[in-house]
Amino acid sequence: MITDKAIYHHGQWQDIEGDISDTFDRAREDEDDCFVWIGLHEPTEGEFSLIEEELTLHPLAVEDALTAHQRPKMERYGETLFVVVKTLSYREATSDVEVGEVMLFLGEDFVVSVRHGAADPFGRVRERLEAEPALLAAGPAAVLYGVCDEIVDHYGVVVHQIESDIIELERVVFRPRGADVTEDIHHLKREVLEFRSAESPLIPVLQEITKGRIHRFEHTREYFRDVLDHLLRVNDGVGDHNELLTSALTAHLALLGKQQNEDVRKISSWAAVIAIPTMIAGFYGMNFDHMPELHWLFGYPIVMGVMVGASALAYHRLRRNGWL
Repeated sequence: MITDKAIYHHGQWQDIEGDISDTFDRAREDEDDCFVWIGLHEPTEGEFSLIEEELTLHPLAVEDALTAHQRPKMERYGETLFVVVKTLSYREATSDVEVGEVMLFLGEDFVVSVRHGAADPFGRVRERLEAEPALLAAGPAAVLYGVCDEIVDHYGVVVHQIESDIIELERVVFRPRGADVTEDIHHLKREVLEFRSAESPLIPVLQEITKGRIHRFEHTREYFRDVLDHLLRVNDGVGDHNELLTSALTAHLALLGKQQNEDVRKISSWAAVIAIPTMIAGFYGMNFDHMPELHWLFGYPIVMGVMVGASALAYHRLRRNGWL
């Protein structure tokens, strides 16, 4: 579905009437410093076919844009660049990282943006760029910068949201008799790894731009350098979160093992205490004929006293040694 279409002339937005063909015809009639920006959301093959014909887009890039599920990358098809960036959002209720995709076709005088997923960074990007005509005058390169900057900034928000969940998990792990959160730690660790697989491949893409290896970004290299700096910090934060979760999982399993050992030790201690009277009672339950103390006047009180005294002594020794 086509969500937006506009012409930008010297960094100024100009509305247009008609269909996609009219948009491109209007752009071709204008002079230099003019480009078209077409936005689509999960388009069908039929919806995209007219754009493909008008701009002579490569069929492999078109296939990637329609099917999605691509890794972040930048590919050149003739004079057209095809860029894929992952969008991320975090659901704190379920600790799930939701991944979407943004694809951009960048030519000398056009930008075609294709969005997959619920996240929509383009509205905020358009508002920001239209408020800075000098930046928008850089053309399609400015659009790619605005999209990358908006998405990477939101990466930072997701990093802080995940950090809050990790802190809460650590509190549960080190809480006395805390709940078993092994599954929760594993789940969050998987989400962090998914986060890394979405943001890490974007680093070499931005490095290619900041090193000046792509000629059409000469006027925006400094802006991309700032985005790359933010992305590197996000990447470091994701790596730190992964290590924290690994440490939390290790500590949690160690504490669970310690707690199990303490429980086993207490069970064993009580078994030892109970074993003393059980042994004595079992000895007198063997019904031997010649057991003189059975006929003593104080035989029963003495045996009971020995049982209670021996059990109390065992309990005292075990408790003093920390077993009970």
